[in-house]
Amino acid sequence: MYARDVERVVDAILDRMTDALADGDRVELRGLGAFSSRETRARVSRNPRSGVAVQVPEKTNVHFKPSKTMHARLNRGGIELEDKADRLLSVS
Repeated sequence: MYARDVERVVDAILDRMTDALADGDRVELRGLGAFSSRETRARVSRNPRSGVAVQVPEKTNVHFKPSKTMHARLNRGGIELEDKADRLLSVS
């Protein structure tokens, strides 16, 4: 594939993910993790420099939860999972 075609595909996927999150849906990418949106309520915070109270408005944030496979790989358990997968594939 050409780089411009890959860019269009990736942009289309990211646009669809953004639309789904904006609608309150959960987006799951197998083997990577799940994205969801979370609301934070309005609150009063403080400017760390001056100590002045600042009103922080309500907003929506994106939350990411890694898959078990991703979590294991990031925490050095991934080598065992890869070895297990290689053994399963070599049996076929």
